This record gives sequence, C-alpha cells and structure tokens, in this order.
Amino acid sequence: MKPRVEVHLDEEERRASLLRDASQGLQAPGKHLPPVWFYDEVGSRLFDTITRLDAYYPTRVERALLAKYADEIAALASAASLVELGSGTSDKTRVLIEAMSDQGDLRSYIPFDVSETTLRRAADELAVSYPGITIHGVIGDFHRHIDRIPGSGRRLFAFLGGTIGNLRPSERQDFYTRLRSTMRDGDSFLMGADLLKDRRRLVAAYDDPEGITAEFNLNVLSVLNRELGCDFDPQRFSHLAIWNEAEGWMEMRLRSLADQTVEVGALGLSITFSEGEDLLTEISAKFDLDSLLDELSRAGLSVEAVWGDPGEYALTMAVPAGS
Repeated sequence: MKPRVEVHLDEEERRASLLRDASQGLQAPGKHLPPVWFYDEVGSRLFDTITRLDAYYPTRVERALLAKYADEIAALASAASLVELGSGTSDKTRVLIEAMSDQGDLRSYIPFDVSETTLRRAADELAVSYPGITIHGVIGDFHRHIDRIPGSGRRLFAFLGGTIGNLRPSERQDFYTRLRSTMRDGDSFLMGADLLKDRRRLVAAYDDPEGITAEFNLNVLSVLNRELGCDFDPQRFSHLAIWNEAEGWMEMRLRSLADQTVEVGALGLSITFSEGEDLLTEISAKFDLDSLLDELSRAGLSVEAVWGDPGEYALTMAVPAGS
C-alpha cells in the first residue's frame, strides 16, 4: 500500500519560520539558531552517518535497549498506532514495528518529521518492508503541529534519540504539556533520554575524530546561504563541542575565525562576527533520572516503566495521569 503523507509545514511556512529564527537568533547578543535547521537533505544524511560512528554512543545504546525490551514495550503499550516524533530515517524504529506487529496490535505507523525529503523516502521503504501496515507520514514541527497527529485506537508516541535534550527546561515543559493535551486515554509515551556521565565521553560524542559532526554543524551555514541568500564562508568558522557544567548540557557552536561581516540577503541585514565569537547551534541536555521523571510528572504524565542503565541511557514509558 502506497504511504500517505500529510504536509502541515509547507515551503512557505517553513521559510517564514527560518526567516523568523534567523532574524531573532543572528541579531541576539548571544547569537544562536535552533537545531531544526540542520536537517535539510544533506544534514539528515550526515546525521544518519553520525549515529553509526563509534564515538556517538547514544544511538547505539538506545538501539540495544530497544532490541532488548521491544517485546515488553509493545505489550505494555498494546497500541494500534505507533507515532514517531522526529522520525528521521525511521531506522531503529523497525524493532518496535516488528515487536508490535508480532503481538498483533499494530495497524499503522505514523512518522512525524520536519524534513519532507527524508520522511517520504523512509515512508516508501517502510511501505515495502511492512505491506500489512498503513504508513501515514506527517510533515510538521512538533512545537506547532503535534495536535494534528492522526491514529485510531491506542497510540504509542515515541520520541527517541535523546532529542528531548535539544530543548531547554521551559521548552521541555511546554512540549510535555502539548503532548499530554493531545494524548487520549489508552495512549502512551516512550521517550529516550541520555543520562549524565563523564564529560570526556560526552565531548567525544559531539566531536568525532572523523570530522562528520563538524561537517554536520557547518552545513547549517550552507542552509542559510541557500535559503536566505547569506554569504557565510564555512571555512571561516570552526566547529566546537563544549560541556556546559552549569546547565548540564552539551553545546555545539560555530566559532568565527576572524572579524567578519555576513550579509543576509532575504532580511536585508549585515551581521558582524568578532574573531572568537560563537554561534550556538545546538544544546543537548543530559539528565539525572529522578529529575527527568519529575519533569514528566509535573506535566501530567505518569511513568509506568523505565528501562536502561544508571548513568548511561534511559527509555521511559508514561501515560496520561489518571488514565
């Protein structure tokens, strides 16, 4: 069956969002961009490569946990629809699809992602691999379109890859609250979160010796050049991965190697960078498990199960409180 794809983030809306984020972020005292703009076709491909690197442990550890506990997760969820937020290539999700199918519950898989090209390719591949399951893709931003997710019967919402760490505490609380308001009785929420560990291991995961993460980070400048008529020279910036002890998160930054001015044609702006000035492109929070469970509880989500290793990585399963 050919997959169905809904588009809630079309090119016009996407461009408006990029214009807004670039205008606000590049003119802020501490320049920044949200990481969503990493994921054009090139960025999505580079990130998929990153997840397979020896240094980048989160995907490998999470994949092992999913393989070990997929049957338990499927039994606890008893869901007819699997919704994956930030689905990307949907690669590691296959273990959940297969476990839920084996138990006879799964009827549909709903990948939700901001990258239309990546989602459509993944949806086509999954439709061939799982002809008995309805594939219903959604192109959207989970900050704005989470209430438009389809799915009949009980739904399992999966938010994997430690992506929750890309959000600041207030943003995480907003996300949980929006998700909770979307969930129905019987729905459940599976989340992967990276836990606090030795800073050397953390930094190595975001600054691999192969230089793939640096290429991924610098690619956002190419996105801005192409989409907004900027004239960033990626060779005049360097990739940095820094552990922010005070905030408890990793930061990816692009550091200007010289005093320079960048034109943003679409906004009619000239943005100056001093030598050594940084553009923050991503945060990735690492969690204390008790604090993470408290965040979910405060948003009206009751944790039913936790799978993982202390100080390594955790999968949590939560349901709407009182359901």
